[in-house]
Amino acid sequence: MKSKLIYILLLLLFVSCSKEDLHQEITQPAPYMDSEVLVKFTPQVAQLLAQASCEGSRVTRSGSMTVDALLERIGTLSIERVFPIDKSTEQRTAQSGLDLWYVVRFDSSIISVEQVARRFAALGQVQSVDVNRTIKRAYTGKATPLSEERVEMAMAECTRATTSDPLLPAQWNLINSGDQFCKDGVIKSVKDADVQCQQAWQRTMGDKSVIVAVLDEGIFVEHPDLKDNIWVNEGETLYADTDADGNGYKDDVHGYNFVHQSGKIVWNDAYDSGHGTHVAGVISAINNNGVGISSIAGGDGSAGSGVKIMVCQIFSGNMATSILSTVRAIKYAADNGAVVLQCSWGYVSPCANVYDWGEAGFSSKEEWMTGSPLEREALEYFTHNAGSASGAIEGGIAVFAGGNESAAAAGFPGAAEEYVSVAATAADFTPAVYTNYGSGITISAPGGDQDYYYDYVDQTHNYGEVGCILSTLPYHIAPSGYGYMEGTSMACPHVSGVVALGISYATELRRHFKAEELQKLLEQSVTPIDSYMTGKKSYRRYVADIGPLQPMQINMADYRGKMGTGQVNADKFLAAIAGDAGVEMVFPNLYITLGSKMAVDPARYFVDGQALTYTVSIADTSIVSLSEQGGAQGLMVFNGLNSGSTAATITASNGKSFNFTITVRRKANDNGWL
Repeated sequence: MKSKLIYILLLLLFVSCSKEDLHQEITQPAPYMDSEVLVKFTPQVAQLLAQASCEGSRVTRSGSMTVDALLERIGTLSIERVFPIDKSTEQRTAQSGLDLWYVVRFDSSIISVEQVARRFAALGQVQSVDVNRTIKRAYTGKATPLSEERVEMAMAECTRATTSDPLLPAQWNLINSGDQFCKDGVIKSVKDADVQCQQAWQRTMGDKSVIVAVLDEGIFVEHPDLKDNIWVNEGETLYADTDADGNGYKDDVHGYNFVHQSGKIVWNDAYDSGHGTHVAGVISAINNNGVGISSIAGGDGSAGSGVKIMVCQIFSGNMATSILSTVRAIKYAADNGAVVLQCSWGYVSPCANVYDWGEAGFSSKEEWMTGSPLEREALEYFTHNAGSASGAIEGGIAVFAGGNESAAAAGFPGAAEEYVSVAATAADFTPAVYTNYGSGITISAPGGDQDYYYDYVDQTHNYGEVGCILSTLPYHIAPSGYGYMEGTSMACPHVSGVVALGISYATELRRHFKAEELQKLLEQSVTPIDSYMTGKKSYRRYVADIGPLQPMQINMADYRGKMGTGQVNADKFLAAIAGDAGVEMVFPNLYITLGSKMAVDPARYFVDGQALTYTVSIADTSIVSLSEQGGAQGLMVFNGLNSGSTAATITASNGKSFNFTITVRRKANDNGWL
């Protein structure tokens, strides 16, 4: 959300010394934790550390003489794995190298972070070194609440409605009738300058199997327009103080609070802005429930039909978070079923005005990859390991806010081509006056533009709501539960929601895509907006507590060809998914632990699968047996009897069949072997 509402990573570069260039100084002028460094050891040292610790507990020495000599000199207090051990995903964690990263905490009164980082970088037993940068929110203000009196006015502002949600008429970002924001004969909206939900909803409104991880403030999980679409980890119980599912996190019922390292999600801190709840509402507020707003992928009103929001809390009140919390949240999302990473934050643009924004961010992808190696590896883990080879999407899609510095480049990491970086538009397709544009921007989406609509404020409207994005909020921010925000951090969840809607549609069609395939379709299936980049765009810059300044202008030609491929279009995206792209989903090979059972829902792999019945033929029933044959709604339960592999065939009542293999071993999981 612009300078007043966006989350800024107060980033300065950390330059790792290479083995060939050890004379370079490591500089870190930005805030960071002054008593810890993040170290990627060699596999040999990591194995010694694993042997020294018990299930990932903290130790003070590694068992390597060279490393321990340094640990002694710096007054090491503890060494701890960055990522907790999750036995079900440990194999792929090791394959990615994330198991080699450790947090080394030391006595900062003895030695500085820069000195410690330099000494670790010089060791042959160390592959990479990073510092734990702090991440701060630039503004502690809150959203503009929607008053109870404004509800009726909002409902009268648009003539087009599709769902039973009473505030949909005020959501120009979802359905833009082109007649909003009319004053003195001047209309600052364009018909269909939205994300094309109305047409897309004819195909799907969201599938409950799709999970979006929201890395943000805590989310008000009991909000009546959100609670049924909040992800639930069935293996955990809140406040039980146990890690019942063995994923390394206690009590993570709806996700995890990585700020306080707790399963308790905090959304009502006095300094919270309501940002996380607002983002969640754009993606998956409950549709057709006769309450509040509509959302992009919130379902059709049937029980639990919308995509699910996983809460990955990385901000809380005015507390700073860190790279450590962020990378843990990213990996947690991949390991617990999320396929979309919603990141309404990012580094300051390298082209930002340093007078207004302080130190600029990374100037290139290469600089970011070198300067933030742990973050890079965590994001690579998500994009490669989220999803499933037997599901609708293999890999994950990470979506970032492009930044609000009015700069001609997006901030990293979103600016890297592997990820989606989102610019913001107003209700007439014009660039929001604060949005970053140009290099690194992937796509555009509605983000609101209150400075552009300032002259439309009157006795029925408050500044901060006209032309902004309406969504859910905690009650301590807005007694009505709804209010307005703006920024690329609001444009970002529009794209995340459309991606989730697309994955929902692929799930219903039983089509399988690589994540990069879906991302390419997203970028190609857009509404062209360059034709709106003409002349000058006039606005009034508003500064809190000061008021409007003199009218200002931006040259629209500067944005032509620089707002990504165009504006995100859900209808075109879903149509592309229904085309020739992707491949048919197939019934997966099964890996079963000896002596255990595995329940499988066959309906997930057949079109209209819930209406079908199934039979299974197993070649060697001495290896595996089927104790239950699923009916129209049933599960199939396989029993691992003896080690080995056998061929099998599943046939649906419509005649469709798949051949697959069942393998039974002493240690197995759905990704292979431990």
